Amino acid sequence: MVAKLAPLSPLPAWLPEAVRLYLDHTEEGLSLRALARREGCHASTVLRHVRRCESRRDDPLVDEALAALGRVQGKTDDPARKDPPPMTALHRDPRTPLAIDEATIAREARRILRRLAEPQAVLAIAADLEKACVLREMPDGSTARTAVLERAVAQAFALKDWIACRKAGRIATYEITAAGRAAARRMIDEEDRRRQGMAEAQTPFADQHRDWVEREMHEPGEAPRRIRYNLAESPVAALGRRRDKDGKPFLETELVEAAERLREDFELAQMGPRVAQNWDRFLTAGDRGGYRPDAGGAEGPRMARERVAAALRDLGPGLGDMALRCCCFLEGLEVAEKRMGWAARSGKVVLRIALQRLRRHYDEAYGRSGPLIG
Repeated sequence: MVAKLAPLSPLPAWLPEAVRLYLDHTEEGLSLRALARREGCHASTVLRHVRRCESRRDDPLVDEALAALGRVQGKTDDPARKDPPPMTALHRDPRTPLAIDEATIAREARRILRRLAEPQAVLAIAADLEKACVLREMPDGSTARTAVLERAVAQAFALKDWIACRKAGRIATYEITAAGRAAARRMIDEEDRRRQGMAEAQTPFADQHRDWVEREMHEPGEAPRRIRYNLAESPVAALGRRRDKDGKPFLETELVEAAERLREDFELAQMGPRVAQNWDRFLTAGDRGGYRPDAGGAEGPRMARERVAAALRDLGPGLGDMALRCCCFLEGLEVAEKRMGWAARSGKVVLRIALQRLRRHYDEAYGRSGPLIG
């Protein structure tokens, strides 16, 4: 049995594992197979991490951070190469990520990533300066500085793949990545939970993939109430956030609302496939668990089923199939195109036409305020 090797150098705890593998391979000379045995994974996995880190050295922040970490890596364990004064200077140098800890990164991330997530916001940093700043282009064409951060913090953000270089040069500009937006959302949610003192189990990594929104519901004889639901589940909602070359959303808000209305009726009608054991007849005798039209009650699912059927009949074949797959079964556009045998990138056009027809159906059949649930 091969013993698992320990990491060779005390690198910062917040450093991504891929960067650690890259430094151990390039600076310490460990082979890919030795690293794979240490991590308990396949050598191809280590190779993929190493190649990805190497390809990211075109990024100025990533390159200078890896260079600084590599110098420390080489001077840590080899007595012949130890050089305490330069190593201490590297740890104190505010231009290297060794000068900060994980708590500082988390605190700065909540402040900076939130600013970078704003429209038309970029992070700008010059080659000869120790600080970077977040700039945002305002609607009147002017540029405002919204935040300032240390160069070491910006290097840490780049190593964590929270920001990506958009334009290199004497003054490099960076923009927030999808991973950065997810991390910002996760940190903000954690901060909100701590302030509210919630006792439930926290699920920060699941919350980063959710987009909670609120909607006001009106029911007969009752005061309006607001409900909270996850908008990120639906492919239609994701497509509605896309914008064309003119900056206009591909799907208007009314079309997304029509898709969500169809999905609500579909869920109320309990028309989806079962994903677990059917317990309807558990501990029942004869046909007590069966459906009887004259049983009374349960009018909500029946009426919702009728609304879904009426909407699909109005859409007809093709349009109805696309709306059912994307709005109700939550299939992605590529999956729906393959299953229906359509050309690539044709699904979003068909879906938009289907939602326009669905919106017209709801307006003609129920008006703007209906149908009511139940």
